[in-house]
Amino acid sequence: MLTAVDHVQLAAPVGCEDLLRAYYADVLGMEEIPKPPVLAARGGCWFRAGAVQLHLGIEADFRPAKKAHPGLLVKDIEAYAERLAAGGAPVVWDHGLPGHRRFYSEDPVGNRLEFLEPVCPTS
Repeated sequence: MLTAVDHVQLAAPVGCEDLLRAYYADVLGMEEIPKPPVLAARGGCWFRAGAVQLHLGIEADFRPAKKAHPGLLVKDIEAYAERLAAGGAPVVWDHGLPGHRRFYSEDPVGNRLEFLEPVCPTS
């Protein structure tokens, strides 16, 4: 029986770890977590925010994920969108998911990311 998602892995090109750190740690506010030494030798980086983990693995024949993406729940989505835009990331709002505010963005290597926040119904 599945109980939770442990992490989501995205691919990244060779030699981009500093770019990923600047985005995932500095812009998104995630904490970099150390990879086990045997895996660190492969390159890439891992990040977490609370129970959410994103792993960025190096892929020699890298192509960014343009459709597949992690959906990341956030609080105060407007402030989060402003934070990403101030960090140079694109913010594209999408109003197609009932009960949620959401936007799409891309990391610095072109992987698609979805940010969403449930909307409390008004009575």
